[in-house]
Amino acid sequence: MNAPATWTNWGRTAQCHPSRLIAPQSVEELAADIHAAAQRGETVKPVGAGHSFSEIAVAPAIQLSMSGLGGLLHVDASRSRVTLGAGTNLHRIPGLLEAHGLAMANLGDVDRQTISGATSTGTHGTGLAFGGISTQIVGARLVDGRGRLQVLEEGHPDLPAVALGLGSLGVLTQLTLQCVDAFTLRAHEAPASADEAIGTFLDRCREYDHYEFYWFPHTNCALTKTNTRLPAHTPVTGPGKVRRYIDDEFLSNGVYRALCALSAKVPQVVPSINQVSGRVLSERTFTDRSDKVFVSSRTVRFREMEYALPLDAVPDALRELRATINRRRHKVSFPVEVRAAAADDLMLSTASGRDSGYIAVHRYHRDDPASAQHYFRDVEDIMVAHGGRPHWGKMHTRDADYLRGVYPRFDEFLAVRDRYDPDRTFANPYLRQVLGE
Repeated sequence: MNAPATWTNWGRTAQCHPSRLIAPQSVEELAADIHAAAQRGETVKPVGAGHSFSEIAVAPAIQLSMSGLGGLLHVDASRSRVTLGAGTNLHRIPGLLEAHGLAMANLGDVDRQTISGATSTGTHGTGLAFGGISTQIVGARLVDGRGRLQVLEEGHPDLPAVALGLGSLGVLTQLTLQCVDAFTLRAHEAPASADEAIGTFLDRCREYDHYEFYWFPHTNCALTKTNTRLPAHTPVTGPGKVRRYIDDEFLSNGVYRALCALSAKVPQVVPSINQVSGRVLSERTFTDRSDKVFVSSRTVRFREMEYALPLDAVPDALRELRATINRRRHKVSFPVEVRAAAADDLMLSTASGRDSGYIAVHRYHRDDPASAQHYFRDVEDIMVAHGGRPHWGKMHTRDADYLRGVYPRFDEFLAVRDRYDPDRTFANPYLRQVLGE
């Protein structure tokens, strides 16, 4: 299959001109394609929904679509486990699980990604008792750099690498997830001062099932979000469809898109707009199926950087960020998102070995590129000073030398890579930057 002239990701932060696009419809076809490419010395790069902001999915040669390898493959009801094709989009999974009374234990706030893309880049949600999506993986199959199928069952010593492998070990074909009984969430959103939100962040993370907040730069305004887990039979309550549409689509996307466009053209108005936005925040409570609460509609296009810090470092880092925005006179229309996740044992998880707090910063995709770059650079300096680990799917400039210093199992992962892809069939410029040659 011929490739399009140019591939561009959702955030418009990465693009490439692949030589070919292939879309295998079976594992056997995929393995043959990879074996043939390796024999020719060509590189292969799988691409999911293109929702990463880093260049992790850039294909210098062959681009691989996983659209033909999706769907629910098996359900182990006795152990609450499901096996999914690697190309299954996250937004499809709740519907597939509902009939079996199951749900994913945690989700992020975007669900356009494929399950393989989300886990390979370390997508996470929030909740100090819950790890990222990759921690739900208890089994995997992938085709390695020689075109061989590798089967990893629970307990396999390489699973902590494969579960979050950056696409550097092989092409995932299916994943087995440990699910939980279906549940609902009671969501409570409330305005707060930024001072209060920052000062109470650590306590609230430990108190609630899922907690996060958004701070509006140039203001002392924040929006807190608390989700409490409830049984699946709990009735749906709260604003009706019309009110939810007005809040989540018309205001949060439609009106906000117009304000971002104005801010990009006239940056001087950003502080005033943020002041107004922060002051009109209102409190609301609603209950719904877990995924309908975890996931938010995001149609305003943006660019994002996110770093994971040791949990206790988050408040100080946020105070430094506030001071830096003021001192450097950045004009930032997007709120700063603050979350937390549990420590895990995956080799390259941003929460590997430590409870972690996440600080995510955004810029509207039409903001002046030089201004946005300066902002991201200043943010990164703060995060690096606190031993931060960049989200693999979001913008950053870190390289293998830095990452080796913040990931205790970094060289252990590289040893797995040498076994699974010794000829670097899956290499691209991003992987050479973050993992070395």
